[in-house]
Amino acid sequence: MQGKIAFEGVSFNYSGNGSNPVLKDISFIIEPGKTVAILGTTGAGKSTLIHLIPRFYDVTAGRVTIDGINVRDLKLDFLRRQIGIALQEAILFSETVRNNICYGQPQASDDEIIAAAQAAQAHEFIKALPQSYDTIIGQRGVNLSGGQQQRIAIARALLVKPKILILDDSTSAVDVETESKLQDALDQLLQQSRNSEWGGATRIIVAQRISTVLLADKIIVLDKGRITAMGTHHELLSTSSLYQDIYRSQLGDGRHLRGDQR
Repeated sequence: MQGKIAFEGVSFNYSGNGSNPVLKDISFIIEPGKTVAILGTTGAGKSTLIHLIPRFYDVTAGRVTIDGINVRDLKLDFLRRQIGIALQEAILFSETVRNNICYGQPQASDDEIIAAAQAAQAHEFIKALPQSYDTIIGQRGVNLSGGQQQRIAIARALLVKPKILILDDSTSAVDVETESKLQDALDQLLQQSRNSEWGGATRIIVAQRISTVLLADKIIVLDKGRITAMGTHHELLSTSSLYQDIYRSQLGDGRHLRGDQR
């Protein structure tokens, strides 16, 4: 798998009958190794859209393809082995930190686990836990903060070395400074991996916080299930009134933020 993703006239309705679609005529392409951000207000359809890629749901109309192949024609276990996903609500188990991170890659070495945790900005707080990586996490991570839970989930997604990495608002509980470090570390990791056996990953970032998406190769703005604008941060500042409104409401002039060199 190379990781080229295409949405071709995709619509989706939870009832499956086509009435009141959550997504309407969605079309775009993500080239292998690129980073695309999905931005929009609550209820715009962002999470629904990316959940069509691993087939948590199937499209009502149109099709989703990876490397030109309809995802419905791929074996489900093969498809999902190619995808690393971290959600806003991290799902953790009553197990050690180590076993939570290597859940999808149980044969991973300690060096690989630590490298994934470092990229996810989790290594430092894990080292400070009572038994470090051997600390037992309470059910659903009750003894960790929301941001710590999310970073462990991101480390787990990275460890499987996916061809497609989906971060679904998975840094919402992380402060802006830590998130910036995390994004820098991910950029560096994926850049280095392009010349390795892994080959890097196509990255999809779903966010409500605009600071998360500034450096994406492409930003897709969703509103009420439709794409209202698509382009880079600087292009959208010039062409999309909705993007401008979101930007100004969250950041003001935003000149101090990573990647905004206007």
